[in-house]
Amino acid sequence: MKKVYIVLEDGHVFEGERFGAEGEVIGEFVFTTGMGAYVETLTDPTYYGQIVMHTFPLIGNYGIMEEDFECDKSHLKAYVVREWCDAPSNFRCQYTLDEFLKKQGIVGVCGVDTREITRIIRDNGVMNAKITDDPSNVDFDEIKAYKITGAVEALSTKEAYTVKAENAKKSVALVDFGKTKSIIAELTKRGCDVTVVPHNTSAEEILALGADGIVLSNGPADPKENTAAVEEIKKLIGKAPMLGICLGHQLAALAMGGETVKLQYGHRGANQPVKSLENGKTYITSQNHGYEVKADSVPGGVQSFVNANDGTCEGMSYADKKLITTQFHPEACISPLNTHYVYDEFITMMGGND
Repeated sequence: MKKVYIVLEDGHVFEGERFGAEGEVIGEFVFTTGMGAYVETLTDPTYYGQIVMHTFPLIGNYGIMEEDFECDKSHLKAYVVREWCDAPSNFRCQYTLDEFLKKQGIVGVCGVDTREITRIIRDNGVMNAKITDDPSNVDFDEIKAYKITGAVEALSTKEAYTVKAENAKKSVALVDFGKTKSIIAELTKRGCDVTVVPHNTSAEEILALGADGIVLSNGPADPKENTAAVEEIKKLIGKAPMLGICLGHQLAALAMGGETVKLQYGHRGANQPVKSLENGKTYITSQNHGYEVKADSVPGGVQSFVNANDGTCEGMSYADKKLITTQFHPEACISPLNTHYVYDEFITMMGGND
């Protein structure tokens, strides 16, 4: 295997080995703490423009299954692991991790000390990095200048379409900021026809659909970049029951007049503990984000969930607006399923399915 190097913008250099696609890339370097679910991680659109590293050491042991994809294409810049398995064992396996990365054009790096890199990121915060064959010839100004921009526009559907539910009793408009397939699955499972609309659809066009409820999807990057979407969400709030997930949670808070800030290293993985301030229970959730809502900055909002690790906001409720939002992914199948009730609460806000 060929040698390759990870060069962090602070000057740290790590030697590893190549797998996956060839090439040199620059991206925002982040880590995810999930012990599995690498297929969902690889195809999660929220990782757009990022170099993603797993803290769990062995990745690829059950292969790749396209049925588990969260979107049709990977949007990672590169993928970093301690060790990858070239002989997966799983009756559902269609091909190996290496084959997936080659098909998707994603650079892979293995054999690096992922534990040490994680400590650096935790201590110093998320930073950019370059994957290169020659660490002695890198432009640190170029690395530091990298910024993820235009992510939502790149990921969002270009045309509206509808996914029908069996025996549908409700209809939902899903505003696509970089959605995962699981959101649609949870809504159709609950008897909702789902019309997916582009991120730049006007409030008037969304309301003209006559949907019983509106969902603001997850998505990547800095929520403050989506100024036009925030203005349209302002017009939607209070007009129909609404649910915001991940980026949708952040955009709703901005639309209500709140603030968002970047976290030091974000929450990424299927093992993030979240406490409900309503019932006192702590749930293990799936998350992927680098920004947080400052709960006390949101007029008219009540914090509904808090992160049990760092105390950051994990959900908001706006009772008089029929709006609930969560920073975590209640639809995720890669963590315990006990937060799926958030979708049931949304159905109840729409009048139930009776």
